[in-house]
Amino acid sequence: MSASADAATYLNGSATSNFDVTLTIVANCVIAAAPLNFGSIQGVLSTAVNVNTTVNVTCTNTTPYNVGLSAGTGTGSTGTTRYMSGTGSNTGTVQFNLFQAAGTTVWGNTQGTNTLGGTGSGVVQPLTVYGQVPAQATPAPDAYKSTITATVYF
Repeated sequence: MSASADAATYLNGSATSNFDVTLTIVANCVIAAAPLNFGSIQGVLSTAVNVNTTVNVTCTNTTPYNVGLSAGTGTGSTGTTRYMSGTGSNTGTVQFNLFQAAGTTVWGNTQGTNTLGGTGSGVVQPLTVYGQVPAQATPAPDAYKSTITATVYF
């Protein structure tokens, strides 16, 4: 059979039917945080050490959100008072701060008080986290660490 023989022509009439094509998009957000490393300090903590990192938030278009940062896992950390703890038998701590803008609003995890809000655009929105180790009494030489949980509320 030829291609033209497969394409028959009908002259008796026609009928139609419509169907909907649908998709439901629900509000959603995804968050990803990069590490914040204050580096290696030689000597004492006599002056502030300032560094920053990025938290990337991707929310559906027009979805309002708030990003909160936990107190962290360092010994004595609570609310927006944060510490990095020493390792092993070292019970020393290093106090640090996390800010929404360099040296200004402390970033916490209480919605409506110290979280950072925004509106989703459907693409990644990078948020800068400004970290600071203020001048303080220097503990024993060691590696100090705290794990912060970044949460997006939507």
